[in-house]
Amino acid sequence: MYGLLLVFGCLAGVTTVLFGFGGGFVVVPLLYAMLAASHAPDTAIARNAMHIAVATSTCVMIFGASMATWRHHRARTLAWEHVRPLAAYIAAGAVAGAAAAVSLSGDWVRWAFVAYLAATILDSLLRPGFLHDASERIRPMSRLATAAAGIIIGTIAAFLGVGGSVMTVPLMRRRGASMTAATAMANPLSLPMALTGTATYVLMQDQSHALGAWYAGYVDVRAFVVLAAGSWLGIRVASRWIGRIPDALHARIYLLLLTVVLAVMVVA
Repeated sequence: MYGLLLVFGCLAGVTTVLFGFGGGFVVVPLLYAMLAASHAPDTAIARNAMHIAVATSTCVMIFGASMATWRHHRARTLAWEHVRPLAAYIAAGAVAGAAAAVSLSGDWVRWAFVAYLAATILDSLLRPGFLHDASERIRPMSRLATAAAGIIIGTIAAFLGVGGSVMTVPLMRRRGASMTAATAMANPLSLPMALTGTATYVLMQDQSHALGAWYAGYVDVRAFVVLAAGSWLGIRVASRWIGRIPDALHARIYLLLLTVVLAVMVVA
């Protein structure tokens, strides 16, 4: 089990630094499937498998997004002037999103994950703006639009445990950003969500259903350590490709990866 987590942690690191996923699109389906398969259906861990997967993924994002942010900062691909205005609003939305996820059953969270992925893929394929050549500059948003976008991104990202990439990358693409710039911005924008979301998942776990000594709230500590180690390896390997993938190909690979994860979650 832990060997597989290490391999997928490495894959999560690659997708974090190159696609801004934060690892959630890799970690959530895998950890959910592993917990559901390795525990009897009537156990507390099996009943809370989706909550555990989302919480652990959110915690891993703190590590992965921090490392990926540093790598992109060193590569000078981060447009900090577009990142800073969104960060506080995303953090506020993340508290609401994590609290909502804890209050709902694991099946609701899982199917919300599936529905949002499907909607994002269709929107990116059918609505103009995602599969295009980037403009020379990113168009800024108004203060009201920034606040609304940040709160919505933080709420949905923490609710699903997937980071902000699924929303920030399409948003920034439509504002004129290249895929390199859009995915770079997704990493620091995942950090406020990961920090506040993890704290919420730790503090709001139902104490009447103890999960075991290796859990901090809903966070599986052993899985977190292994996934974080794998993520570190993946980020180190993938960093050499920052800014080297052609923009159109980068956008298509992003959508292909979303489609693969959607298929995994439907059949899990």
